[in-house]
Amino acid sequence: SLYQIQFSRGLDALPLAKELRRKVFITEQGFQNEFDDIDRTAWHVLISEGGFPCGTGRVFETPAGSGCYHLGRIAVERDYRKQHIGSLVLKKLEEKARELGARELQLSAQVQAQGFYEKNGYQAFGSTYPDEHVPHISMKKKV
Repeated sequence: SLYQIQFSRGLDALPLAKELRRKVFITEQGFQNEFDDIDRTAWHVLISEGGFPCGTGRVFETPAGSGCYHLGRIAVERDYRKQHIGSLVLKKLEEKARELGARELQLSAQVQAQGFYEKNGYQAFGSTYPDEHVPHISMKKKV
């Protein structure tokens, strides 16, 4: 593909990924608590085209030693939506989790994105709950 794919343990090594998350989740969607301690130890992926950031996300094991990996903070630059960047981010995070020994993948989806994750093999469980002002649902997939 024409895309460059970079992985990093910890967000600081990928400033463009941090910027993209700030843009999508804080500026565009109004979240406030975007960055957390997990960012320091999680694996992050950045997909870019010609040096321009298109998509990002992170993956980490929780609880440690469980074989359950949580995917999250998946963001796609507005101009690149509907071009399967989200699926590519997901695929790369899943590959990384598998490489790290994942047996199960979980994520917390915005309810409006539930269909996207279902297309990618995830199943919803439990009931919806608010994260800040947005309804979310937990989803999982066996590796």
